[in-house]
Amino acid sequence: MSAANKELNKQVKLSLAKEGNPLYFDNQATTPLDPRVLDAMLPFLTNQFGNPHSRSHQFGWETEKACEDARESLAQLIGASSKEVIFTSGATESNNLAIKGVAEFYAKNAGKKHIITTQIEHKCVLDSCRSLEEHGFEVTYLPVGTNGIVDLKVLEQAIRPDTLLVSVIMVHNEIGVLQPIKEIGQLCRSKKVFFHTDAAQSVAKVPIDVNDLHIDLMSISGHKIYGPKGIGALYIRRKPRVRLVAQMSGGGQEKGFRSGTLAPHLVVGLGAAARVAQQELQNDKEHIERLSSRFLTNLRKNLTHIVVNGDEQQRYMGNLNISFSCVEGESLIMAIKECAVSSGSACTSASLEPSYVLRAIGVEEDMAHTSIRFGIGRFTTEEEVDYMVDLLTRQVNRLRELSPLWDMLNEGIDLKSIQWTQH
Repeated sequence: MSAANKELNKQVKLSLAKEGNPLYFDNQATTPLDPRVLDAMLPFLTNQFGNPHSRSHQFGWETEKACEDARESLAQLIGASSKEVIFTSGATESNNLAIKGVAEFYAKNAGKKHIITTQIEHKCVLDSCRSLEEHGFEVTYLPVGTNGIVDLKVLEQAIRPDTLLVSVIMVHNEIGVLQPIKEIGQLCRSKKVFFHTDAAQSVAKVPIDVNDLHIDLMSISGHKIYGPKGIGALYIRRKPRVRLVAQMSGGGQEKGFRSGTLAPHLVVGLGAAARVAQQELQNDKEHIERLSSRFLTNLRKNLTHIVVNGDEQQRYMGNLNISFSCVEGESLIMAIKECAVSSGSACTSASLEPSYVLRAIGVEEDMAHTSIRFGIGRFTTEEEVDYMVDLLTRQVNRLRELSPLWDMLNEGIDLKSIQWTQH
């Protein structure tokens, strides 16, 4: 970690400690605002309050320029032109606009009504596809392997003459696997099918060049990259041009794709987060991979019968989804409440049902219920990782001592072979 980052890290930790907050290990749900981003935003919450669409005076000119500078910063981070970036309220809106907007245009103008996605996409992608099915579209939901990775041969076989779009998440929000995006992009380009990827968990974490990866549409979230909540973006390729139907009516802002007055403080925050990310990408990568390796290595030294869900090599190392045999996930979360973690996606974790993502990769229901997602980020420290390993070790051992299943497992009994009866 760079010296500047260490000082920022200290500032963030002191701020959290003053509030009495637990240690933060849920960086896939959201990330803390980088102090450098906050500094960039503050003027636009005070004296630079103009409407960026007001072009008759200085207040509007200043905020318009700031928004365009932010657009350029985000475009540079992903290897795009600023003309290909539009601002939205976040990745959920971007995903909806990309999928529904493309489907509506090409169904009407090219007669294509088939979409391909995977069974493990974010809920907003799956729900967008289900909504289109109600309007006469056909959707193929591809299975993934037990490692969480899409089989390219299965994808190729699913493409039809009337396929208009393939949508595959880049880094998975729940299990952290990194899909073979470049190969998928090349396949789609060769078949003249548009390729959309949800990159909410990827931008600023893995290097992205939309041209090298053959991406046509890409969704981005501000608060997943140490920026503010309530802002995101959609990359829309211009050559070859991708056409969309706007999903919101209004004043025609954002090139007609997304009406509504931009919030300059949020847009500037996203732009600043992109600039910081470009500076810190390699530092973040080395820092996070080192801490993740330390966490997993020490945890495996201390505990047996733990499983990392998803491919261990082809993944973003800041996201570790781990199942602990014979321990109920919700009980473990309560036992380690001084550390903030998640039992899965923050968008669906209110459900008591086992994760549909873990079921899709073949995780048994009992193990799916024991899974915890650990998110390591820019401001996570080595001391926090060591504390988490020690706390997990103590609490997992305590909960296992209370579990008859743990005794049976140690006696060599195959828990899957047990026939449970109801009374």
